[in-house]
Amino acid sequence: MFASVAAPIVSLLNSLMAPLLAIVGAAGAQYCVVLGVKFAKAEEPQDREKAKGALKNAIIGFILIFVLILALNLLMPQMINWVNQQAGTTVIASK
Repeated sequence: MFASVAAPIVSLLNSLMAPLLAIVGAAGAQYCVVLGVKFAKAEEPQDREKAKGALKNAIIGFILIFVLILALNLLMPQMINWVNQQAGTTVIASK
């Protein structure tokens, strides 16, 4: 019973990993470029510090999201094996 519920979820996660990495990479790069331009255009010291902080936070967030997606992608086979052991079945296939 558990395997029939988990199989579609695992299949969905497997099919979304590559597009999700591409979307996160493209959106993160574009957002960092926009914030970099704001930082370069800032004339006042206060605006420059604000833009610098926003850029730093965006880069940290982007890296964190990217690492978490990669960790999920790398740990997916181990999670599938764990689910199979807990359910006592091997219905769920890995990549």
